[in-house]
Formats: sequence, C-alpha cells, structure tokens
Amino acid sequence: MEEYLRSRVPWSTEPSLKQITEEIGIDFDRFIYGIKYDKSDVELAGEFGVTEKTIQHLREHFMRKGLGSIMGQD
Repeated sequence: MEEYLRSRVPWSTEPSLKQITEEIGIDFDRFIYGIKYDKSDVELAGEFGVTEKTIQHLREHFMRKGLGSIMGQD
C-alpha cells in the first residue's frame, strides 16, 4: 500500500512577537536590544511608556515561544 503525504505550508498559531509589539506601539528592535542587554522590566516599561506587566508578558512570550510560533510541515 502506497502512502500519500501532502506537503503542508507551516502556519502560525498566534501573532509573532513583532506583530504584538507593533500593536502595542513598541519598537520591536529596541525591545529585543533591551532583552539582549538584560534591561529590567521596569527600565523597559519606562523606555516604552507601558506598564511593567506589559513588558513581563512580552518577555515571557519571547522566552517561551521565541519570535514566533510556527507549526506544520513541508
């Protein structure tokens, strides 16, 4: 019996970190730079004019899911 496998395009299960930061009005590159140089949530919140909770959420998203969440197969 021959098995037929279709090629499927990978798809995202949720918005990427870049999309989320853009919606909030945070510069994505500056946010990643802040994480790279270990800026605190308080520092980043002050820099971007958002709450510390917002930064915590973004940081957690980055640490758990990376820049995006892609599923599927080629």
